[in-house]
Parts: sequence; C-alpha cells; structure tokens
Amino acid sequence: MANNILIVPEARDGSLRKVSFELVTVANEIAQGLGGAVHAVVLGNEVSASAEQIAKTGIAQVYQVDHAALQNFAPEVFTAALADVIRKTQPAVVLFGATGFGKELGARVAARIGMGLVADCTGYKVEGGTLVLTRPIYAGKALATVKAKSLPVMVSIRPNIFPPASADASPAPIEKIELSANAARSQVVEKVQKEAVAVDLAEAKIVVSGGRGAKNAEGFETVKQLANTLGAAVGASRAAVDAGWIDYSTQVGQTGKTVAPQLYIAAGISGAIQHLAGMSSSKVIVAVNKDPDAPIFKVADYGIVGDLFQVLPVMNEELKKVLAEK
Repeated sequence: MANNILIVPEARDGSLRKVSFELVTVANEIAQGLGGAVHAVVLGNEVSASAEQIAKTGIAQVYQVDHAALQNFAPEVFTAALADVIRKTQPAVVLFGATGFGKELGARVAARIGMGLVADCTGYKVEGGTLVLTRPIYAGKALATVKAKSLPVMVSIRPNIFPPASADASPAPIEKIELSANAARSQVVEKVQKEAVAVDLAEAKIVVSGGRGAKNAEGFETVKQLANTLGAAVGASRAAVDAGWIDYSTQVGQTGKTVAPQLYIAAGISGAIQHLAGMSSSKVIVAVNKDPDAPIFKVADYGIVGDLFQVLPVMNEELKKVLAEK
C-alpha cells in the first residue's frame, strides 16, 4: 500500500465548498510526512467542473464518480460508491470535512470497510511515520491527542481551521470510475430548500452574531441590520437558537458551525466555551456586552461594554457613513 492521501471534496450545486480546498492543504502536509501523493475523489451527478477545479490544486490524481443516482446526497449510494474507490485505490489516509456530509459519509464508509475513524480534528502531524491527530473533547474544554497505531485510517477535519489551497496549478489527470453499486433501498424523492441566505455563514468573511442579549426574535433585527450593512452573515449562540429566536442554521459553536471570518462581531453573547469553540479562530473579534465580566471579552480584540440595542444602531449608522465615502 502506497502512503497516498485520498481527500473527499464536497460538491454542492455545481461547485466545491471551501472545506474541499482546506483538505488539500492538510493532505499535502500529511503526504510529505508519510512520503505519499495526494489524490481526490469527486462524487455526484454532472460534477465535471468540480473535478476539474480540484485537479488544479496541485494534487496528483482525481477520480470522478458521476451518476444520476448521486444527484442528491443519498448516504447509502454515496457510501457504496466511495467504498469501491477506496478498495480500488488503497489509500493510507482518507480525509473528509467534518461537515454534515463528511460526518455521515465518513462514519458509514468506515463501518462498511472496517477502517478506523478519527473525527473532527483540529490539528495533525507525522512523527516517525505515525499520524498524530488532535481533536477537541468535553465540548472543547480539552484536547485529545490520538495516534493512528496503523494505517489506513479515516480522518475528518473541522472546517475553517486551515487555509484553503489555491486552484491555479497545472491540472492533474482525471480518471472516471463507473458506479457499480446495486439499486438503493431508499431514494431521495424531493429536496426542499430553505429560504436562501445572502451570505453563507460557514464561508463568510464577516459574521455578526447575536445571543441571549438580543432578548427575542424582534431583537435580532438589530443584529441583522448591522450584518446587512457590512454584507455579513448572521450568526447566533445556542441560547438564541434554543429559544426559537432564529434558525438553527445560524448557530455558531461546538454543536453548530465553525467559522473563521476576517471579522467576528459578537453582540449580547456571554462567551461560553461551547460558543468560543466555533469562532475563536476569527482574525478580529469585536464583543458587545453589558456585562464587563463576560468571558467573551477575554478572547476579543476589541470590547464595548454596553447594551447591544444602544451600541449596534450607532455602529450601523457610522459604518454606513464610512462605506458611503468609499
């Protein structure tokens, strides 16, 4: 078995998600330590453009499994297809993003082919030919070091932790593989889209999040207004989501999404460890909270002690003036 790394990019609506390019960065470094090459497998229907895009990231080989049965994410079909590719290529490490797609597919494939799985990793290194991984435990309160006693092994990588690779290299060869799975016992009969958001939270450069301090759903309008001015995504703490003030898709934290924007504004968020686990990698953090002892101020680059209903409208108006001058 060659010590090759196989990444599983995530294609959605005809394009690759940012985490796909983050996986390339991780795979390149692991491959250097193990002495192998980086390969990728793109699964879906009409994913030629996605395969061509990942092929330009400097990797060695791309496998493309393209079939109408992979139009929607049907875990049973995707599992069978990916298991076939892994058996064919015999990689030392299989990398996924720790997204909804990667978590379900990775667990299913690991069980199908009897391979170990280390989930939601935030760090990695190769020591003496051994892959050593770091992952948060106890809701982010501690970090566990996990050594892969033997290879092959499957690993999921938390999104927005590592820099994405660029796609400007000479393209790698693309090999098309036929789907050989039997007919699925279940099928996706309809895909209902939620109301589209202006900015994808997981990939946003600016995020404005609200928490318990927003008080209610109407209070989140103040948060949304500032986000709209900045062209930012709207985020939320678990307390706000559990209260029903805003949709779960906006939740940032251990049980929500991990974000790493250039600017993160936390309004009315106390800064519980579970929330910090999802946004502490932000480049600049601005906290607005009326409690001067709120934990969020310990990680904030800039802090404003005050009521968000008084602070955010002023910020909004001042930012509008600055942006109008540009």
